[in-house]
Amino acid sequence: MAHAGLSTARGGEPPRWNRDALAASPFFASLAPALEALPRDRFPTRDDLDALAARRQIRSGGGAPIRFVAPAASTSFEDFYEVRIFREGEVATRADNWHDLFNALVWITFPRSKALLNAHHYREMLARRGERLRGTARDVLTLFDEGGVIVACADASLAELLVGFRWKELFWQRRADVARAMRFRVFGHAIHEKAVAPFRGITAKALIVPVAPAALELPLERELAMLDERAAAHFSNPEALATTRSLPPLPVLGIPGWTPENDDPAYYDDTDHFRPGRARSEGVPTNIR
Repeated sequence: MAHAGLSTARGGEPPRWNRDALAASPFFASLAPALEALPRDRFPTRDDLDALAARRQIRSGGGAPIRFVAPAASTSFEDFYEVRIFREGEVATRADNWHDLFNALVWITFPRSKALLNAHHYREMLARRGERLRGTARDVLTLFDEGGVIVACADASLAELLVGFRWKELFWQRRADVARAMRFRVFGHAIHEKAVAPFRGITAKALIVPVAPAALELPLERELAMLDERAAAHFSNPEALATTRSLPPLPVLGIPGWTPENDDPAYYDDTDHFRPGRARSEGVPTNIR
């Protein structure tokens, strides 16, 4: 199920880089404009990412210009990952590392949402300074940051099937409607990392964004900017951070076209992969038109 030309590092070697293979996979469609600006023949460096962030004027939740820097030991509150981003704009980024590369590319692709998540983390950390528990709000933020998929949806009945765990009805019986009225844009960098060598069972957290049908016909960069704005607006609402059940699960390899295996209707009969669940998640928007 691995995509041709992609691999993880072996024996301390840097990951094998194939920009064109990434761009050809639906897992990385949301990163396509950023990927096109990266080198074709070598794994991107922090300098490559800094140049792209500077060109797009990416800023942290605290307004600092974003830079991708080498990790450093945390010896004080000011050194914590999210605090350092908020105050200094410094995103700790390991060299030759898929996880951190994809995090950087999501910053570049969805700057408003990433800045808002960073600001929320920082404020929560200040409010809970000295406490051992992270709190529900930070758990919600992390679930989306690591594993989120933004689902642009122009048909409320399809959203209801997703929320209701009715996977075969959604992805097989209404396959043509999904292609017409839904777009799945990966936000979570941990999902991107898993997609380098995908496996059955990858499950994301879906943020369903109701859109008009015309929004699905926008050029990709305009669509991504719109979804970035809508995701930021969603997480600006305190109710969005009230429960980790606000984002329904999404088995991403069920999405039509994301693996050749799901061309067979029997693929959706695997209940270990496509699990039944509660009737609906909390806080899922229903005002889709």
